[in-house]
Amino acid sequence: MQLVRVSYPLLNGLCPRCLKKWQNRRSFHSLTLALQSQSALPKLVEVGRFENPKSQEHYQPGQFFLHSVFGYRGVVLFQWLATVYDRDTLEDSNPVTYKENMKGETKPYYQALVDSRDFPYIRTSPDAIAFVADRKDASLYSIPGLDYVSHEETLPYTATDQDPFRHELFGQFLSVARKNKNKGVAYIPREMLMVWREKNHRWLELTDVHRQTTQGVRVTVMPFYMGQREIQQVLTYWWRYSIRVENFGTERVQLRERHWNIYGLSGTLETTKGRGVIGQEPILSSTHPAFQYSSHVCLQSPSGHMWGTYTMERQDGKTFSVVIPPFTLESHEES
Repeated sequence: MQLVRVSYPLLNGLCPRCLKKWQNRRSFHSLTLALQSQSALPKLVEVGRFENPKSQEHYQPGQFFLHSVFGYRGVVLFQWLATVYDRDTLEDSNPVTYKENMKGETKPYYQALVDSRDFPYIRTSPDAIAFVADRKDASLYSIPGLDYVSHEETLPYTATDQDPFRHELFGQFLSVARKNKNKGVAYIPREMLMVWREKNHRWLELTDVHRQTTQGVRVTVMPFYMGQREIQQVLTYWWRYSIRVENFGTERVQLRERHWNIYGLSGTLETTKGRGVIGQEPILSSTHPAFQYSSHVCLQSPSGHMWGTYTMERQDGKTFSVVIPPFTLESHEES
């Protein structure tokens, strides 16, 4: 058995492209993962053994995995089937009609928990879910440590650690099915997980994924409807969108500015621009190629569209624009 020792945190010690190389190895099933404990002196501890990735079958609730891009430890809760619209294969540039003229591809994505011990080290927002519980309530509610992961980005492993996963919802959603020193630890879903999914299906469901590549930088958008809010007798519709910016080139680039166009079907068009995203100007390099964040938008109409650009800066100071693919904002509610 080949032992592979990985410095932890993964994003500081192991580039995501190394993980992808492991994913393609024929002897992948024989790899043992070891991670460094969070202490003053580095200490390598085994947390699990890699499994063969599934190419045809889907992963079941309770499956542990490493994220091949962000390197965090995760566990599968359940699956969504989303339609992926890849504008790299589309000629229609109209941000309103493109979806009608494009046939998307259905792909599996997983609702997953993120190990809370990995929160400080990953370049993705761990607050993946936020929704409006009641239209009369002006508050937004978020659940930390939830993410959406595509099937090809999961590197499955069997947990051998006695403390395999930490998240406040882990024990409420999953229970131990097997605990064996040789075979590892396995988990199955509790009834509460199915109840929670059914109750929050409307806010959790991933239906569309939109992506486009410009000069080696790919932008992927996942929009979610959150609900309605009524403030001072004005009804507004809210959406959350999760965006990943990923550099597939060899040259380091930095995201400097954002420019958005927000169109409501009531006939309004709003344009906004500003420095960076969520107060940051992330650098995308060969060792840290991706950055993911979430933000929100509201309209006074039940549907609309968004599209825009990022201004990226190269190492020599030259800038170029990266397209943010247009995506629809749908509430499935009547105005």
